[in-house]
Amino acid sequence: MNKFLLVLLPACLVTAIAILSVQNADPVSLNFLMFRSVALPFGLWLGFGLAIGMVGMASLLSLSGIKSR
Repeated sequence: MNKFLLVLLPACLVTAIAILSVQNADPVSLNFLMFRSVALPFGLWLGFGLAIGMVGMASLLSLSGIKSR
């Protein structure tokens, strides 16, 4: 059951990003302080955010020494 949930969660996230990408195809640029990013589709920004979050969490878990059972 645990492996099923491990596969189900990313699958749901990818599906949600795909649906949002199709509905929001207009380019969006992010603004932070005085910096402005390149205009990219909203779904692509979501995909980048998801990928960075997953890689960051995986690296934090591996560095913290938490071992799976």
